[in-house]
Amino acid sequence: MEKETLIEFRVHGDRRLATVDRPEGKKHWIVIDERGQSHTLHPRQVSYEVKGCTFKPSEIPEFLKEVEPYLDPSSLEVAWEILVEDSKAVTCAEMAQLLFSDQSPPLCYAAHCLLSDDKLYFKQKADTYEPRPAAKVAEIKHQQLAAESKQREQEEFLTRVQQKLHGEAVEWQDSDRVRIDILERFILHPENASRAAQDILALLDLPQTPQGAFDVLVDLGLWSPHENLFLRRSSFPVHFRREVLELAQQYLESPPPDPDQDRLDLTHLKVYTIDDESTEEIDDGLSLETLNDGVERLWIHIADPTRLVIPGDELDLEARRRSTTVYLPTGMIPMFPPALATGPMSLVEGQVCPALSFGVVLDEVGNVQDYSIHASVIKPTYRLTYEDVDEMLQLGIRAEPEIAAIAQWAKCRQKWRTSQGAIGIYMPEAVIKVRNEDEICIDVLEDSPARLMVAEMMILTGEVAGRYGQTHELPLPFRGQPQPEMPSEEELLQLPAGPVRFCAIRRCMPKSEMSITPIRHAGLGLGTYTQVTSPIRRYTDLLTHFQLKAHLRGDSLPFSAEYLQETMQGVTTAAAEATLVERQTNRYWGLEYLRRHSDQPWHALMLRWLREHDNLGLILLEDLGLELVMRFKRSIRPGDRLEVKVERSDPRQDVIQFRELVDQAVESAAT
Repeated sequence: MEKETLIEFRVHGDRRLATVDRPEGKKHWIVIDERGQSHTLHPRQVSYEVKGCTFKPSEIPEFLKEVEPYLDPSSLEVAWEILVEDSKAVTCAEMAQLLFSDQSPPLCYAAHCLLSDDKLYFKQKADTYEPRPAAKVAEIKHQQLAAESKQREQEEFLTRVQQKLHGEAVEWQDSDRVRIDILERFILHPENASRAAQDILALLDLPQTPQGAFDVLVDLGLWSPHENLFLRRSSFPVHFRREVLELAQQYLESPPPDPDQDRLDLTHLKVYTIDDESTEEIDDGLSLETLNDGVERLWIHIADPTRLVIPGDELDLEARRRSTTVYLPTGMIPMFPPALATGPMSLVEGQVCPALSFGVVLDEVGNVQDYSIHASVIKPTYRLTYEDVDEMLQLGIRAEPEIAAIAQWAKCRQKWRTSQGAIGIYMPEAVIKVRNEDEICIDVLEDSPARLMVAEMMILTGEVAGRYGQTHELPLPFRGQPQPEMPSEEELLQLPAGPVRFCAIRRCMPKSEMSITPIRHAGLGLGTYTQVTSPIRRYTDLLTHFQLKAHLRGDSLPFSAEYLQETMQGVTTAAAEATLVERQTNRYWGLEYLRRHSDQPWHALMLRWLREHDNLGLILLEDLGLELVMRFKRSIRPGDRLEVKVERSDPRQDVIQFRELVDQAVESAAT
């Protein structure tokens, strides 16, 4: 290079012009830029050399001023359209001639600037630039448009987020929903998270953690501070598909033909439905009929959703997918659309309702002497709560002798089942309800006479349905339980009666099993049993209804043994997941309740050791019916009572720690 040759080089990617001053060593050159600063360059660092003239550093600004008017990138598109057909490569000088009809140094440099900055129409090959094929240019244009659109959407998303955080109303766009979904997945499955979630959080200037994502979704009002992550992580569908809701509405307006045209009319019977006050799906009712010979016949009426459901239709498939109604402290998620489940499918007081009715005559010890099963119509007379029935039994209401008679038969049945080896476990149960979005109430359910009465009648119905299936060799979802290996009577008697002893028995109970052929249920003391009393809430019960009703009509069974077996496996898996969500959610709200009442002392009962060598045991908070883990700091035995306070409760992290309140006398004795 000659002295005062004008060259271009780059500093951190920016163009710089300078004039050559002198060589430096064997390979380098000293150049002077317009500000008089010197730079040492290797020839490889020179990106352009202005040919045919020399410059002084002070002349560089004037040269750039001549170049500036010609730096219009859109002019390259015209040149590309001329050159692309022949795929002709050009030098900067040739491009200057094509664009400006001149090859003066400023215009050649302008062509160089345009070509070297272009990422669309031309690509460099040595000292020339060749036009990209039309297909490639189209592809790059598409990519650029997509990138610009993404950038624009990102900026608009950021704007809407800031508006929402400042209390303004915003309308989220589809592109926003994509970003929100990414944040949700980051919270629910951080181990599978993509970089995209962290990029969004970085854009919002927030911690790039699942907690940071959770906090912003709460701040935006998209999630509750107590969002049910267990439910969100599960595959359980919260909302009904449009096709299901449309069919439900169609059946509400115009029910399908009843497959059971010859229903037994039992509307003359007094029918009691007994549930918790909050129950909306009423699926069973009780009656007592005195026959001409004075014999009493028990009637258990079960709601008949198969009146409105056809095997294989959208309602059936949706119920199968859900497998069960999920009961959470914040509300239930039904197996059927609520308009059907709480309306025409339920046994509604004062309305004529289709039912599957089980008429049962027991002998004097409680064994089933005779039974019959009918597709029926009934007219529920009273809707009662368990508290209503307990009060009626306690007061001996003479106007409703049927209630007392049914309760007496229930006691007889319980005694009979005990004689058959039934194992009764009666533990207090916490019922947690969240009202007004944030108010937590915990009630403790005890096994009252009313609850025991209804439970015995439901078990009786399951036995009768199982007997019918066994007699007629029907494939049904039979439920059984293997015989447990129980502690010896001497060992049990060493434990305090009540929850501690029941807890020890519960540990020995094996899991229940399902089969399409009859199996013994050791826990219930029954040779055969199938669940049939909750067809609105449990899909296996619905399967039993389909099979029983078809056989009662003389029709072929809707489900073969093989198909029933396969369906039961899928339904059982889905139901287990739903049960896990219920258990996790109840525990969360239980810990949240304790967190809010950390200053309150609680009466606790030591139930059993979990790891005695670590002083880790299971306690029952008797006021709340909650079973929780506690680490003890003194010698203690199952059955001991103590008073505790919450030391730490973090429901989101599933952590609970207690400390024992020890009075000074006990503390002194311990030391």
